[in-house]
Amino acid sequence: MSHDLFLAAKSAMAKAYAPYSKFSVGAALRCDDGRVFSGANVEVASYPEGWCAETTALGHYIMGGGGRITEIAVIAERMPRVTPCGGCRQRLAEFTRPETKLHLCDESGVVETVTMGEMLPYGFAGDILK
Repeated sequence: MSHDLFLAAKSAMAKAYAPYSKFSVGAALRCDDGRVFSGANVEVASYPEGWCAETTALGHYIMGGGGRITEIAVIAERMPRVTPCGGCRQRLAEFTRPETKLHLCDESGVVETVTMGEMLPYGFAGDILK
């Protein structure tokens, strides 16, 4: 099941706009109803003011109506087994559960699967802001 999510992330990576860093990244999120939302990183000249692939995918997810995210795949062109940056770990944690699967990919497919809880064990919880 994660192979199609990998393919969605890889396809998104091919659309990345990374003229400055040359570091293309793709991400894909799957909801429990089967919908997949993907995104690529987008850089701008006032580097680092662009946005990450995970952020783009989350934007599509929100605009698509959201839902419970069950798994995520991330891939980078020049870095096998890339993980979301710290900011994206927090962004993803807002919409996932600690047990949500995070697939780390290289050009051939998923090379390791971890959980969001393993990636961000002490994430900032928004419920304390209420």
